[in-house]
Amino acid sequence: MARRLRFNGTGSGVNGCPSVHEDLDTGDVVVHGPVLTDPEDVAQLRHLGEDEVPIVVPRSLLVDFGPKETDRVPDIISLDEFDGLFTRFEHTAFRLETRRRYASDEVTDTYRQFARGERVNWDGVDAAWCEERQQQAMLGKRFERVRVVDDPPTPGQLYLLENAVRNSAVGESISSLGRADAERVGLPAEDFWIFDSRLVALLNFADGDNLVDVELIREPAAVLRYAMARDAAMHYAVPFEQFVARLATRE
Repeated sequence: MARRLRFNGTGSGVNGCPSVHEDLDTGDVVVHGPVLTDPEDVAQLRHLGEDEVPIVVPRSLLVDFGPKETDRVPDIISLDEFDGLFTRFEHTAFRLETRRRYASDEVTDTYRQFARGERVNWDGVDAAWCEERQQQAMLGKRFERVRVVDDPPTPGQLYLLENAVRNSAVGESISSLGRADAERVGLPAEDFWIFDSRLVALLNFADGDNLVDVELIREPAAVLRYAMARDAAMHYAVPFEQFVARLATRE
């Protein structure tokens, strides 16, 4: 079975080498970089096996992107504390949505209207939430989302494409990205918000697709990984209107 490798980072700029990856299942670290070839240098190495290749990596690469202590206690916050983040951030709030369904959507009247094939009436829905988003957007803050969509889309994903009309009306920028493209560029299979490129709120779901809690991540190297995922998602995603138009041409 192939390893599930996560790209932690690189210290070499645009050429991508040397870099650090981490095995998500075993915790093993995979490092690649320039091969140490000088015979006098190689002769100084101890315990170098015949099937092993010595490589050279900057110390800063391991400091910045090597795995940190595994016994760190997660910083779990309540959903009320999580809601407070959306008025305390200063500049940007970005969300990556990767799940195929969200149980909280399916208990709403708007979802039931959608499931019956009716026109969804968003008037007055989540009025307090909409007002807060509009107020924050008027302060110059940006709300952006990229939603990963399967082929064919699940009912929950189609509902969110409908929902994007309401979200964009209150100041959010919504884009969509096909699942195959998300996997090709190595996006994590996680849902998270990242605030001001310095604080990550990782959303944890139960087996029934219910949001159970939120973990705050502040460690700079970890935040950077999520920021890189955000940048890749926004680069390859397209505005939801364009994505919907593409789906319509295939029906």
